Amino acid sequence: MNGNLLIKSENIEALKYLLDVKGLRGKVDLIYTDPPFATDCDFRMSGNRAATVSHSRSGQIAYTDHLLGKDFVEYIRERLLLMRELLSDRGSIYLHTDYKIGHYLKVMMDGVFGIDNFRNDITRVKCNPKNFKRIGYGNIKDMILFYTKTDNPIWHEPKMPYTAKDLERLFPKVDKMGRRYTTVPLHAPGETQNPKRFKGILPPEGRHWRTAPELMEQWDKEGLIEWSESGNPRKIIYADEKEGKRMQDIWEFKDPQYPIYPTEKNIDFIRMIVRTSSDEGSIVVDPFCGSGTTLMAAATERRNWIGIDRSEAAIKVTKERMMMGELSIFSENIDFIDLSERREVRTVSV
Repeated sequence: MNGNLLIKSENIEALKYLLDVKGLRGKVDLIYTDPPFATDCDFRMSGNRAATVSHSRSGQIAYTDHLLGKDFVEYIRERLLLMRELLSDRGSIYLHTDYKIGHYLKVMMDGVFGIDNFRNDITRVKCNPKNFKRIGYGNIKDMILFYTKTDNPIWHEPKMPYTAKDLERLFPKVDKMGRRYTTVPLHAPGETQNPKRFKGILPPEGRHWRTAPELMEQWDKEGLIEWSESGNPRKIIYADEKEGKRMQDIWEFKDPQYPIYPTEKNIDFIRMIVRTSSDEGSIVVDPFCGSGTTLMAAATERRNWIGIDRSEAAIKVTKERMMMGELSIFSENIDFIDLSERREVRTVSV
């Protein structure tokens, strides 16, 4: 596939089109999808504002969400079966949902992708604390279910920058140049036969050197070994040489305060997903693309993308956003298809 594709269609028809007409079976490396959450609500847009949840009758309906319970779960399952066929053997899928319906979707996804391919139930902090008067705790999170097609997915380890508190806790020492560091032992549990000496000493009883003494000699010449008060060598680890800390399964990425489309998501965590679970040139698909945030994230990270939505409002907003700022450089290589009219426009500037 060359270029990018925006499809106006019911996504089950669009997914079949990608499989049967475009020939993309097994060629998609990443799917991020943010379907309705079975809220039984209408989502509206008025002027430049979008309502996250609205019971008002004013404004244009962006999309409706009235499918509930087992009918909703089956609706998603039918689409996930097609998405699974699109995924490459190194592919991943991230399904964004909430605490009310997510657990039912998790059980269903175990059946579609296999419980062994379940990777994470990610908690995302989406907003500031609320003070609604109701029985129950305030809801400031939603969830993302992460599955892979096989046990060998594309994976680029995501890192988060250290906070000031992290640096103080993890790298408590400071050298004469003002660089923060910590030290780690150069020996580990377990004896070896005929251990070599380093600086004339053997590892403590019941332990062995983690590293060959020849490399430890090199580190010592470079000033990267510190000796403890008890005479044990320790490797110096500088904070400014580390990429950051490993990403955990609680993310704090708050959504835009004034979205231009209902339920518009924070682009930063989607960019992180794209970087982590795809390569440059990979195909990224969003079957419920809404305002096109996933497509923008994929374009910014130099991936090919396919977006699908049935909403006229969603398609309009996506086209407008893809023309903004730096992303306008990608707009010269976009195909637009309206499957409801079987109309295809090639290489359009959207």
